[in-house]
Amino acid sequence: MTIERVNPPELPRPRGFSHAVIGRGTTIFLAGQTAMDQAGRIIDGDVVAQFARALENLLTALRAAGGRPDQLASLTVYTTDLGAYKERAAEIGQVWRRLVGTDYPAMAGIGVSRLWDAEALVEVQGFAVV
Repeated sequence: MTIERVNPPELPRPRGFSHAVIGRGTTIFLAGQTAMDQAGRIIDGDVVAQFARALENLLTALRAAGGRPDQLASLTVYTTDLGAYKERAAEIGQVWRRLVGTDYPAMAGIGVSRLWDAEALVEVQGFAVV
């Protein structure tokens, strides 16, 4: 397995993501994960706490499928409050570095009116190459 992050000098320097990722290996597709606890309830908390739990859930699925956090090639973040997500970006970045490290996949952040579970503020979905 190899993953190569590509950030061309013609594009603005990325902060918290890579412009492109080349992956060679087996692809693991990861279902969207929210801040759901083991009992199936969305945890209480703000966008940072919910992002942390959703990312932890995604990484649990990734590890169960034989992957590691540094093998994430793409991640999409859906949030019901894009403004709050952007305002708390530094804290969200700290969560990312604590759980994943300093390697960033190709990423997108998308504001949505609501998620499947009405209490959910954040959902993350992605794929990894192992």
